[in-house]
Amino acid sequence: MKRFVCLIILPVILLGYSLAQAAEYKPMTVRLACSTPPGSLQATPLDKLIEIVERESGGKITCEKFYGGVLGDEQAVVKQLRGNEIQIGVLAAGNLTPFAPKATLVILPYIFPKKEDAYKLFSDTAFMKEFNEAIAEQSKTRPLSWLTGGYRVLTNSKRPIRTIEDLQGLKWRVPPVELQLAAFRAWGVEPHPLAWIETFNGLQQGVIDGQENPHLINRDTKFWEVQKYITNIHYMLWVAPILASERWYASLDPDTRALFDRAAQEAAVYEWKWADEEDGKALKQCLDGGMVQNDVTDEDKWQEKARSVWPKFYDAVGGQAYVDKALAIMAN
Repeated sequence: MKRFVCLIILPVILLGYSLAQAAEYKPMTVRLACSTPPGSLQATPLDKLIEIVERESGGKITCEKFYGGVLGDEQAVVKQLRGNEIQIGVLAAGNLTPFAPKATLVILPYIFPKKEDAYKLFSDTAFMKEFNEAIAEQSKTRPLSWLTGGYRVLTNSKRPIRTIEDLQGLKWRVPPVELQLAAFRAWGVEPHPLAWIETFNGLQQGVIDGQENPHLINRDTKFWEVQKYITNIHYMLWVAPILASERWYASLDPDTRALFDRAAQEAAVYEWKWADEEDGKALKQCLDGGMVQNDVTDEDKWQEKARSVWPKFYDAVGGQAYVDKALAIMAN
């Protein structure tokens, strides 16, 4: 990861220093929102972006923060960006896909079997420019950069999951996102698309036996109170864009637009490292709470079956050739 960070951040910093010396920014107030609280995966990079923008604009650009879902859920954030009620937001990529089917690419199961794959794709300037332009056209919101978090690991209250066959007979809660439901069905189980706000009680009452989320969410939800076993799989990496209102972004003068572009890129690189460290801390807290973890012995089988659902979503992302292009970038 250090190599990818250096490749991105050094030219960004040098360019930023040069432009900051020359630019004269117009006074403005920018409203930023996310669904999670301060200190979270979503709020931390926004705080970094705010720090950079306010510093480099000499305080002429100020920011108002609306964290913790105070303006509504993640799809509400997209709608408010489209209407320029807020100017910048962060949300999990899955909640962008109803507005921008192209974004389905980054949540295809096992598209990123290693975190380095995501860093490599998100660092490819030409590919990401085309990708972000398509999303802006579809959703009227523009990704300025892309964030990463931990993998959505499995947890359950019944037994260790060591092979794909061990999934059988357990009731798994999965978000009502068609891609994730399709992956579990490919593994031979019928998932339960339970609302998130009902998940903890469902686990506590035995309505469901297990669920899938990154360690950070498992920690913040204190799932050790209702779950015992953690199973490490790599079927879906948490990814999220820093999104801007396209209407607002298009109205900015070139210097201000460049400042926000640069700040978002720096914030993303900062978040990649921060999230990697926090993911490890969160796992330790889950283990300290009494949970135990293990790896699966047959993840190649999990990957093969999960990737078998990709053809159902090729039209949404722009065709198989587009997926193959992304895979080729990550393979180099």
